[in-house]
Amino acid sequence: MITPTTPSPTPRAAAATTGPTVAIDIGGTKIAGALVHPDGTMSATTRRATPRGVDAESVMAAVAEVVADLSESPLWASAVRCGIGSAGPVDTSRGTVSPVNIGAWREFPIQERVAAELAARGAGLPTVLAGDGVAMTAAEHWLGAARGYANALCMVVSTGVGGGLILNNQLHPGPTGNAGHIGHISVAFDGEPCACGGRGCVESIASGTAIARWALDQGWKPSDGPGRGAAHDATAAGVAAAAAEGDPIALAAFDRAGRALAAAIAASATLVETDIAVIGGGVAAAGETLFGPIRSHLAQYATLSFVQDLRVVPATLGTHAGLIGAAAAATMLLPPSAPAPTA
Repeated sequence: MITPTTPSPTPRAAAATTGPTVAIDIGGTKIAGALVHPDGTMSATTRRATPRGVDAESVMAAVAEVVADLSESPLWASAVRCGIGSAGPVDTSRGTVSPVNIGAWREFPIQERVAAELAARGAGLPTVLAGDGVAMTAAEHWLGAARGYANALCMVVSTGVGGGLILNNQLHPGPTGNAGHIGHISVAFDGEPCACGGRGCVESIASGTAIARWALDQGWKPSDGPGRGAAHDATAAGVAAAAAEGDPIALAAFDRAGRALAAAIAASATLVETDIAVIGGGVAAAGETLFGPIRSHLAQYATLSFVQDLRVVPATLGTHAGLIGAAAAATMLLPPSAPAPTA
């Protein structure tokens, strides 16, 4: 359970009802659920491992089990909405997901299927789907590092690089739920091809996968140098540990990633005048090994007067961001009297 250290209002939204929000967080390793209350506390938390090597319906069965667990709470009858946060790609205009890390789901109608599970358990609730980057953004704006900022860019830097936008205190997911997807801004005109089909994307330089791959290509070896605590760890975490011990290739890998992120953050801030960039995800756990280069390079890119004071800070909600974000996104995006879905 997460309890705010200071009283926290319901996230800015037109929705006026004050009961709990059913929150479901779907990722490649776990499917989690909770009832999230208007002050940000959670109850009835539950989770299942995301099934692997199974068909689409078997994955959905795990989601249904999470919903069933939540329905046993005495507060179930007072729930007023449902938010689903999912790994992407997502298409919120259709309510579908095709998560890279859940191979069984391609254009899977998760919003419709969850709404049906809710209705089957007596809770015909208005339901919203959000990508994990957008959900994280809603969470950090409500209870985290972006709280109090009217315009914010929030990012997840992990196996991939995603994000979302707060503009004028409103969550801005865009027509398909992918606005703010900073990982696929091109920052290297002649850069290597990206998995998305573009070239020189932030994700192809600054994701955890890209950091480790570049370091290895430059001759770094997990057991080399003073970073012995990372021996045999050929991931970005291993590169970060080696960088913290002064390994020059590891430091260069994070400097390169930081520069790509700085360029993209500056471009985004210049376009929509954001005040703060919040960065979470596994790579952000490197701390100043990542944030130092970002801030250093940002001065070269954020040069106009209206972006010179742009702050770059770590996310604060950590593992809670998925469930908190699913609830916050639902509260921010649903209209004041969103009707329950009809059969």
